[in-house]
Amino acid sequence: MQIDLEQMLRNVRNRKPVIHNITNYVTVNDVANAELAIGASPIMSDDINEAKDIVAICNGLNINIGTLNERTVDTMQAAGTYANQMKKAVLLDPVGMGASKFRMDVTKHLVNHIDFDVIKGNASEIKALMQGTMSNRGVDVGFDDVVTKDNMKKIAEEMNKLARDKKCIVAMTGEIDLIANGLDAFAVYNGHAEMSQITGTGCLLAGLTTAFIAANTDHMFAATIASICAMGVAGEIGYSHKQPYEGNSSYRNHIIDALYHLSASDLAEKARYEQII
Repeated sequence: MQIDLEQMLRNVRNRKPVIHNITNYVTVNDVANAELAIGASPIMSDDINEAKDIVAICNGLNINIGTLNERTVDTMQAAGTYANQMKKAVLLDPVGMGASKFRMDVTKHLVNHIDFDVIKGNASEIKALMQGTMSNRGVDVGFDDVVTKDNMKKIAEEMNKLARDKKCIVAMTGEIDLIANGLDAFAVYNGHAEMSQITGTGCLLAGLTTAFIAANTDHMFAATIASICAMGVAGEIGYSHKQPYEGNSSYRNHIIDALYHLSASDLAEKARYEQII
């Protein structure tokens, strides 16, 4: 299966999709800036009273449960329902899904009542969704859940089962990223280990992926792979510009700057990925 990474990114830049973000307040500003950097137009709104109007003017909906509360749960449900009715692209980022019963219950409810195009999370979050198990690492990846060259094909097969069951694309992020659509599966090897020291790189990726699938509605699987490659490449480029005295805060800014300057040719040249199923 061929992935035209350059065209996926060009479509985001040219079509400038408007993205409705119901995301967590820890990373809301960074998500908005990352979407702007890649060429999208973000709207950050989590009040149920304007959910229908905001969904109507947007091309995609990004639901992130990072700072979950009862008020925003109702908004997520309403916005997701409207997005399905209006045939807008919809992504779920089940942040910390296995950390509490509340998060697990809300995630299961959303997944059962909203048709998501993409569900994106780290290894422990996706595992919790696949197996219904709790995690003892909160929003971080559990030590036993890390994806390696040895276990990635087996994990991808399990992801394909979830993708078929929910009729969506499933993306698992980490040192090795896995993306499955129910039939095929790809691994992406871009990124830098220090990205894990920045709060919210996964949230940035959720926003980026929503922009990519909203701009490439006929090729959402390829668009998801392209967005994950783009984030990883930006992480590598950003780290190359990091000075010895700079820490994780500066690195975050370097990543967003790298997204802003990322060209289609750079993405195609630097992306490292392969089909594993």
